[in-house]
Amino acid sequence: MAFLKSLPPNAVLLELFKAFPETSKALLAYHEILMRGPSPLTAAERELIAAFVSGLNACHYCHGVHEATARQFGVNEATMGSLLTDVGAAPVEARLKPLLGYVRKLTLEPSRMTRDDADQVFAAGWDDRALHDAVSVCALFNFMNRLVSGAGIDAGGEYFALAAKRLHDGGYGGLAKLLG
Repeated sequence: MAFLKSLPPNAVLLELFKAFPETSKALLAYHEILMRGPSPLTAAERELIAAFVSGLNACHYCHGVHEATARQFGVNEATMGSLLTDVGAAPVEARLKPLLGYVRKLTLEPSRMTRDDADQVFAAGWDDRALHDAVSVCALFNFMNRLVSGAGIDAGGEYFALAAKRLHDGGYGGLAKLLG
């Protein structure tokens, strides 16, 4: 149930964005660049990180939307449950595991990050840009989880599928166009 009096009780994020377009347009432009722009990480990997961070934060809305979006990009449905349980045993590319471990620690224990954490990512073959992009996606979705949870935004599976198709087909720039 939405906590802001200006939103309907069953508001979704798009309605929050429409209520505050001056900040939302800039935020969606950043989403578009980070999530769909050039990167060593595929769109599927970035959506997987968004869903993973949101799952770690128990943000039902963001986890649901971005898990469904990751599936639209070809991520296996079973991947997320096992990833949230144990990154090491998750059915993801071995090279991705140190990056996801980094994101996990950054989300749950940010003050405990060390150079060794970054070195493990580099040893897996990732470069500075990949680590930067993973950290940026992690930071963005920690922010988004708090924005959504703080505003009382939630939805269910039917909406998640609709939002995922919209994000897959039109990106975040397409979402920004819906703001007017």
